[in-house]
Amino acid sequence: METANPQMTIEPIEGKIVSEETLGLNEVETVEAEVIEEENGDEDNHPNFIESNTQAITLEELATKNIIPTFSDNTLTISHQNFIGSVVKVAEQVFGELTMPELRVSHPIIGRIPSAQHKKASELLDEEKTVFYQRMAWCCQVKNLTRTINGQTVHLVIGGCRAYNEDKLYARQSAMKFKVFVGWRVRVCSNLCLTCDGNSGTIECLTEADIMQKSLELFRNFEPHKEETLHLLENLNNTRISEEQFCKIIGRLRLLQFLPNEEQKEHPAFNLGDQGVNWMVKGYVSNPNFGRKEGEDISCWNLLQLGNEAVKQSAYIDRFIERNQNATDFAIGIQKAINGEDTEGYDWFLS
Repeated sequence: METANPQMTIEPIEGKIVSEETLGLNEVETVEAEVIEEENGDEDNHPNFIESNTQAITLEELATKNIIPTFSDNTLTISHQNFIGSVVKVAEQVFGELTMPELRVSHPIIGRIPSAQHKKASELLDEEKTVFYQRMAWCCQVKNLTRTINGQTVHLVIGGCRAYNEDKLYARQSAMKFKVFVGWRVRVCSNLCLTCDGNSGTIECLTEADIMQKSLELFRNFEPHKEETLHLLENLNNTRISEEQFCKIIGRLRLLQFLPNEEQKEHPAFNLGDQGVNWMVKGYVSNPNFGRKEGEDISCWNLLQLGNEAVKQSAYIDRFIERNQNATDFAIGIQKAINGEDTEGYDWFLS
């Protein structure tokens, strides 16, 4: 992924004074969209945490080259960069120093300034063009929290996503929707291993202070359990899945999406469609890290990563967090079914 220039500076959030005493932090100050310097090295070249129809953008470009939408009464929305700055501020207080945020955007809304309204598109100058991205996702890792799980390096990561299409910009100012997450990311593929306790779900906020408060609640609830989550994920490697069992799982996944809605509700949910299942099968055959190897069965850890790889390729930017969590829930459910501990109906995928 492209990374931002570590020398850049970002403008502070406009006019928001937030009481950190109220949030349980250390002091009172203006919240800033800080940019965290990241050392150069092999971190500069690694897979993206989501691919799909997204493109990379730097925090500097986001802050200096993109307009900020307003509501119909011209009230300013919370910008993407201010959302990032608010979450980063809280995450640093809870977890420590963070790396440079990695950003992915999609669905650009392009325009032009009024003085250029009569120009041909080919004649427009860069300063006459306007753009904002309807959807944005980002993440950064905690510098001092790196572990090894099943032979792979993992980092604790913080991130979030936002989609303007979920906000009612056509009406007067109202609460805006954001999603925040914390979880472990596999270094070799940048797969996010998210659990329900690390996913905020959709939070509705009017100010940066609201974002900080709800992020703080998520991080403080997750922080004492981060090592437990790691052990839960690591334990997935202890349960093997034969090729016959994998084929049964894939067949049931294909069947599940075409069952009548009432019948679907009788089984555990799997949020990837047919394309996502195809990516899992392709990964099983050809993924060098998590696919099949001659004479060996894959593990539930591999199944999780195959699902996460599929999420990266097929999920829209505003849906990948829930799908990542669903992939984790599914792998854990399959493990319980294989071990005879299932109580939620995952044994249906193996029958």
